[in-house]
Amino acid sequence: MKTTISRLLLCLVACLGLPPSEKPANAEELVRFESTPVKLSPFRIRKALEQGDILPQPQGTPLLGYLSRPKGDGPFPAIVVMHGCDHMRASVRELWPKRLVSWGYVVLVVDSFTTRNIKDPCRSHVPDRAFDAYGALDFLSKSGFVDAGRVALMGFSAGGTTTLDATKTGGFEQLVERKFRAAIAYYPACDADRGDATVPSLILIGERDNWSRPERCQKRLARLSDNGPPIELNIYKGRYHGFDAPEFTGGKRVLGHIEKYDRDAAGKSIGTVYTFLRKHLGK
Repeated sequence: MKTTISRLLLCLVACLGLPPSEKPANAEELVRFESTPVKLSPFRIRKALEQGDILPQPQGTPLLGYLSRPKGDGPFPAIVVMHGCDHMRASVRELWPKRLVSWGYVVLVVDSFTTRNIKDPCRSHVPDRAFDAYGALDFLSKSGFVDAGRVALMGFSAGGTTTLDATKTGGFEQLVERKFRAAIAYYPACDADRGDATVPSLILIGERDNWSRPERCQKRLARLSDNGPPIELNIYKGRYHGFDAPEFTGGKRVLGHIEKYDRDAAGKSIGTVYTFLRKHLGK
């Protein structure tokens, strides 16, 4: 009997990345908010005044989100989570929020597709989602139970790419008032020309990922200046896209690319994420 219980606890640790003493998250809550509107530039405002035009006030896009939080009043540190082009797969919508809440973080998983009626996002154009991330940050900052100065952005695949875009120098961050404290990107599409990050960042990617190629991330890091926050790159030897997602156990081919779960790489990456968040957001 003791052996059976021990195995169950070990399974919990492996699947959720939790110490056996920690409890699962509270039930999620469906919330509604808007992406951060793109502000009008001073040039556009000046030209409109010169020409006597009336410019409409910028509007955000209505979005849905799934909010999970630890017990208590807070304020807690928080994580905004961005899904990939495969939308709300179970590991992003359920597994990671449970894990993060058990660590003491409020979690808001942003649904960028439902309200936009995007049906085939892996094949079609998707609007800039960085403003969705900042809209989620604004929403959490006004909640009363989140410490607005300790919010990280975390994304998977296309959501990881959004995470890097939202936290690069000269990018979207300069257009908004509230800032993220740190960034985590699982198997993003790196760009060598993306430049320095505005916050400490962690990139986790499989060596054999032929969708989000690790060598592109290596090229970006090789071109960083000495002035920006650190970017940590972890490459998992022999692993593929989606290596942290149990729904890809046995492997799956998507649009010619392999997505495959690996228990060992998943566990190591979860430990790395835990350490990174503790360092940059605290408990």
